[in-house]
Amino acid sequence: MNKPDPAKKISAIIVDDEELARKVILKYLEAFPQIEVVAECENGFTGLKAIGKYKPQLLFLDIQMPKINGFELLELLDEQPLIIFSTAHDNFAISAFEHSAVDYLLKPYSQNRFDIAVNKAIEKLGPSVSIKNGLSALGDQIAGSPEMLNRIVVKTGTRVDVIPVTDIDYIEAADDYVEINSKNGCYIKQKTMRFFEDHLDPELFVRVHRSFIVSIHQISKLEPYSKDSYIIILKNGKEINVSKNGLSRLKEVLNY
Repeated sequence: MNKPDPAKKISAIIVDDEELARKVILKYLEAFPQIEVVAECENGFTGLKAIGKYKPQLLFLDIQMPKINGFELLELLDEQPLIIFSTAHDNFAISAFEHSAVDYLLKPYSQNRFDIAVNKAIEKLGPSVSIKNGLSALGDQIAGSPEMLNRIVVKTGTRVDVIPVTDIDYIEAADDYVEINSKNGCYIKQKTMRFFEDHLDPELFVRVHRSFIVSIHQISKLEPYSKDSYIIILKNGKEINVSKNGLSRLKEVLNY
């Protein structure tokens, strides 16, 4: 990203479900005439559309929002702007982001604290910043956190699907992607099997093979396949190979 032209304003978008929080950001931004807010959004869906339309350089992003949260919104972006997080929740997620995002603001925050964050963003809008690499590191840090998923957000073209994990039958590795097979169809997502192994409830899902994670509740049968191998037959009839390590994990979960 090239250094901003002093004659041209830095474009920014605010995504926060609290109207008061958006007003505070707008008020504090009066101290930065070089920044122009091109859109205010009250949820992740409208934020996603606005980011796609305006391609902002800077994003003020809340974390806890209805429909899709701030983290899920980031997963759906093809190109990411610089991000300043704004949240009322001081938990483990904050420490995961503080080194990868430009900054985070813990509500309520002062004008002085806001100024520090925005000045960091302005400084980063120089020739050496790599936004995409920064967000990759951000994603890696999310993957390292212990939080369990209760839903998965997938973007297909312009459509966004929110898949409850209780609807998932199994997940299959597909090169650099995974196929999420659910009651309502198959979805492709650019995540690793390790990510889902770490973030799906181990009492509900088990990795039975390097290429498969299955829902315990969707298992119909466990049958011998050859001398030292087994297959799982799901309730939908899908047959899935079970590795030696996968069999051990499965037996442990099933108390078999």
